[in-house]
Amino acid sequence: MLKLTDGQCGLCEHFGEHAEDDQLVQIRVQGEAPEDLKEPCGHPDLAPLKLEVTAISGCAGFTPIKKAG
Repeated sequence: MLKLTDGQCGLCEHFGEHAEDDQLVQIRVQGEAPEDLKEPCGHPDLAPLKLEVTAISGCAGFTPIKKAG
């Protein structure tokens, strides 16, 4: 498992935003992701590139996820 830090894709609202997956919720709650996990990047500026990123990838378009509560 990989530990996530602020600014990495796994904690960005665009990471896996089109997936309805319990795994994505667990990644965000626990701050850890499997090393082999890849998800499409849904950032509007990058969507045409059809990027697949890992949870520890990052870019200047990082948008932090909204915390519940």
